Amino acid sequence: MSGAIIAAVTSLIPIIGGLIALAVGAAILRSFGPRYRVARLINATPSVTVADAVAAAGGPSRYVRISGRIDAENEFEDDAHRPLVLRRARLEVRDGRGWRLIDEHRESVAFEVREGLDGIAIDADALDDGLVVIPRESVGSAADAPDRIPADVAPSTPVRLRVDQVSSIEHAIVLGMPGIGPDGTPRMTAGLGRPLILSTLEPDEAMRVLAGSGPRRPLAAAISLVVALVLLTIGIAWAIIDVVL
Repeated sequence: MSGAIIAAVTSLIPIIGGLIALAVGAAILRSFGPRYRVARLINATPSVTVADAVAAAGGPSRYVRISGRIDAENEFEDDAHRPLVLRRARLEVRDGRGWRLIDEHRESVAFEVREGLDGIAIDADALDDGLVVIPRESVGSAADAPDRIPADVAPSTPVRLRVDQVSSIEHAIVLGMPGIGPDGTPRMTAGLGRPLILSTLEPDEAMRVLAGSGPRRPLAAAISLVVALVLLTIGIAWAIIDVVL
């Protein structure tokens, strides 16, 4: 009897270790916040043609991925005279291990993504955490911008200005729900509980941008989840063998 108890306890050791590793991996992934969900959607969402997205706009709701070149009629220029369709500037202050948004300025024009002769409008107002581009950042302290920082923020608090831009000379992937806009034309927007995502980067590069200042964390999460799978498999197999024998 005591031998059976010892065997049962022994088989629990890798199971407990696996559960701990699983919890660690899940905690690391949660630390990315909405960026983890954006990365997962980029990897998992099925691709369709722009023509298919246009056709789906008046039908049942679907969340799909399209790709093509960005096109607009009324671009505006940045400081380097690049034609832009969207520019978002966010002023953030350090809050613990992350950043807290305190001010945002957005400028955009109507634009679409085209594939050959087919095009579909993009609901730029719906872009939030789903905008994935190479950011332009400058970091200082709250003392550098006293007129834009709340009075309760200490002058020594780190402050970051992050500028995200989308140019009409770029290609993009867009994930969203095809629908009909207020003007009656097909457009891609957020829907089905999922965000509108637009990235001008290749998927691998987009993953690096989404990883932000912690590029090693995705690797740590992957290792933790693999270790969890191995330990749980060993523990469960061990327990089954103990029962059978």
